[in-house]
Amino acid sequence: MTTVAAKPERFASLDMFRGATIFLMIVVNTAGAGTPFTQLVHAPWIGFTLADLIYPSFLFAVGNAMSFALTRPMPDGVFLRRIFKRAALIFLLGFLMYWFPFVTHHADGSWAVKPFGETRVTGVLQRIALCYLLAGLLARYLSPRWLLATAVALIVAYWAILVGLSPPGEAFGRYRNAGTLFDLWLIGPEHLYRKDHGFDPEGLLGTLPATANVIAGYLAGVAIQRWGKHAATVKRMVLIGAALVLMAVLIAPVFPIAKKLWTGSFVLLTVGLDMILLGAVIGVVEVKGVQAGRGFLQMLGRNPLAIYLFSELLVVALELIHVRPGVGLYRWIGETWFQTLAPGPVGSLLCALAYTLVCCAFGWMLDRRGIILKV
Repeated sequence: MTTVAAKPERFASLDMFRGATIFLMIVVNTAGAGTPFTQLVHAPWIGFTLADLIYPSFLFAVGNAMSFALTRPMPDGVFLRRIFKRAALIFLLGFLMYWFPFVTHHADGSWAVKPFGETRVTGVLQRIALCYLLAGLLARYLSPRWLLATAVALIVAYWAILVGLSPPGEAFGRYRNAGTLFDLWLIGPEHLYRKDHGFDPEGLLGTLPATANVIAGYLAGVAIQRWGKHAATVKRMVLIGAALVLMAVLIAPVFPIAKKLWTGSFVLLTVGLDMILLGAVIGVVEVKGVQAGRGFLQMLGRNPLAIYLFSELLVVALELIHVRPGVGLYRWIGETWFQTLAPGPVGSLLCALAYTLVCCAFGWMLDRRGIILKV
């Protein structure tokens, strides 16, 4: 007699949460010409905006998905091959995305191959890959209780490294904190983010606290499967989320909230907000049965990697088409069409929304054909 493991109940709200995250990520990343709304721009350093919530929310969603994937019986050897392969492919896609279009357009109109030595090694997908790998290994071999303890330990260890190994007074500074110094020593400035004078917001050391966001998403997914689609589940999630937000506010004077540094208070704040938001989505979709927007967001949530890559590559390709010296096609569209229609932040947002809908149309075409980018 053989026993077949029960397939975990699927929650549409989890796909919708991931889909909404991708939608907002594209909006924030592709602001049109003009000054964007303050909440759609990352905080310069210490502080918090809506834009700062999006990336950790995607990591939280990665953990949600992991909580379902790890319920499937799988030998250790198969699991390890799959998780290392998937992490490596996601990392490679991120690396190639920053190298794209592999050529540079000079001011005199000439083209040259973009040297490998100038390609960014760290990045958004690269951090996702590393966090996915570390969180997946921990979730495979640790119980939920030990997993929670490990997430706390990662946050505390990161704080201890910043405070203990940074030069005096530089623990929460931009250019001489321990994380930045480690990136400069190991990777070198030529392979780091170029727009912030040597500081990389997706540096290697920040992988530690960012992994806690994935673990939190995993634990939330496990809890949701255990608690079920009930109003009591929503209440628990909102209460837990509110408690985490309060903790973040209380420790902020000692461990300031900073997305670019990915501080422990930032982890607590974003996980808390994600718990509240996901709880609200479960309440609306799973408990009350509201259907509005369900198909659209689920479509985005089924193929987030393909849609994100398309959004990043297309805007780069558009900017390669120079309408006039120094002005690419995407910027020109923002200035000529949307800033004429609505000058300032509104025009910038309308341009980003229009572009995001183009990316959604790409996702819809893939969905219609049953094409899902899985690595």
